[in-house]
Amino acid sequence: MTALTLSLAATIAMLPAALRPLRRTDAVPDALYWWLLAVAVLGPVADVAVELSSGWHTGLSATLWVTVAASALLFAGLALTVREAWRLAPLMLGYLVVLALIATAWTLAPASARVSIPVGTWVLVHIVLSVAAYALATAAAVAGVSVFLQERALKAKRPTRVTAILPSVADSERLQIGLLTAACVVLGVDILSGMAVELVTSGQLMRFSHKTLLTMLAFLLIAGLLVLHSRTGVRGRRAARLALLAYLLLTLGYPGVKLVTDVLMG
Repeated sequence: MTALTLSLAATIAMLPAALRPLRRTDAVPDALYWWLLAVAVLGPVADVAVELSSGWHTGLSATLWVTVAASALLFAGLALTVREAWRLAPLMLGYLVVLALIATAWTLAPASARVSIPVGTWVLVHIVLSVAAYALATAAAVAGVSVFLQERALKAKRPTRVTAILPSVADSERLQIGLLTAACVVLGVDILSGMAVELVTSGQLMRFSHKTLLTMLAFLLIAGLLVLHSRTGVRGRRAARLALLAYLLLTLGYPGVKLVTDVLMG
């Protein structure tokens, strides 16, 4: 099976789980939903396993597929353990399908854009933390979009098929704050691990770059939002906007760097 065929299959695997909730408005997901969700997770995970079987790749396609796989795994865990989280499936999996389509389109990129690099222990820890933090931020951003859609539907008094299945505003906000808290902790540890990697490889504690600056700004923004939420009760669209801004900064610093190096400078 070629890389392009595997990527297309992994992308298609996520569609049924994204669309299934829209066909029903049950209070709890049925057995078919869980089977479809398992397939939605296995598709991207299999693609990443094959893609990285020869080593860690630095290209945009590999980066996006790792993001998709990690986010799908995280969402499955949330759906299994957090009440109402499964209702985010149309937004979460729909967004991951879009990322997967971009990754699939870039599968045919020149080989120079998919250079394999050796990964030591410290670097591996840093990569895992980075991917985990970005997956948590992705899920938090999706919960923030759910807040936007639900509040708009309530204000207009015109619920849609999508808002009928999404979590309520209160549930979406709880998911968002919980995910942002976890993302802040993981991102903080990730920044420290990045310093450790830099110290081991170059002897410097930190090398300032676009990625470092954007990551630090995202961390400070998330931490600031959590403090505001705790002290002033900031919520709703205002909190969602800040969460989405933090996600944008992380996106510019993580896959955005790959886009610049692979596409604009390739």
